Amino acid sequence: MEKFLSCDWGTSSFRLRFVEIAGTKIIAEENSDQGIAKVFDLWKQVNEPENLRFSFYADIIRQRIQSIQQKLNYSLDGLPLVISGMACSTLGMIDLPYKKIPFYADGSELVTKFVEASNNFKHNIILISGARTESDAMRGEETQLAGCFHDEQIEQLFIFPGTHSKHVVVKNGKVLDIKTFMTGEFFALLSEKSILSVGVERTADLNSEKNRNSFEAGVRDSLHSNLLNVSFKVRTNYLFHKLSQQENYYYLGGLIIGTELKEVADSDRDIILVSNSHLQPHYETAFNVIMNRSIKIQDGDKAMISGQSKILSRLLKEKRFSGVLL
Repeated sequence: MEKFLSCDWGTSSFRLRFVEIAGTKIIAEENSDQGIAKVFDLWKQVNEPENLRFSFYADIIRQRIQSIQQKLNYSLDGLPLVISGMACSTLGMIDLPYKKIPFYADGSELVTKFVEASNNFKHNIILISGARTESDAMRGEETQLAGCFHDEQIEQLFIFPGTHSKHVVVKNGKVLDIKTFMTGEFFALLSEKSILSVGVERTADLNSEKNRNSFEAGVRDSLHSNLLNVSFKVRTNYLFHKLSQQENYYYLGGLIIGTELKEVADSDRDIILVSNSHLQPHYETAFNVIMNRSIKIQDGDKAMISGQSKILSRLLKEKRFSGVLL
């Protein structure tokens, strides 16, 4: 097997990639905001029988596969499709049980589901389910972890930034704890829906000196403050003309990310940040403010593809499903 289709279907985003396994090379991809939450809302609106739900979601994937085929001008029929993320949730294509901790971080014990190709969907599907503790859970990050974990015996903390950031503790090769921080969702609510939204303006320019200084100030202010109190400073920064709206946007971001990270400020664990290119500089900057030691960085997209590839190869080797995969 040299190539496969990789789907990372999150709560708020959809990513489909045609991947060459060697070097985790992305040949083509389709991205959209058709996350599971949006698709679930569409599914409820069509008011069809529950037994058609899987096909409804699969049709959305099929359309994206067709888009890649049109770009490349050749057929992808027969390639296996591996899906991670919220597709296995109560909002998704099928509800699969979580894997309970402790479990091996290399992906060998994760819950998977095989769906054979059909005339309507010409790809064997492997769905990878999430993991849970007694009070927390994750879907998608377990696959990224499998892709970037190396057989270390020390205690490690893997951090996966996002809408719902995950902190995963691994020791002696096993996942021992999962904590969720609603970092991205809180930031979106405060910057778009709250009274603070008037005083901020979205910008992607963290490299601007003023924006970076504002972000770092937000991180520092978060370390010894109550977020419910200090977040109102975003309002007064605007009212009293202390910061521009763009600077204030980064100040709020610093407050939120700093609040997430401050409890690991004194940790002596080996910290690995597994992130995409958008969030990585924000977290690296925050860590530079909070800690006086370096952290390790892993590319989140490559980790996802590598994890899916590793799990797919293992299932093929174990002959856990029938059919010919290219």
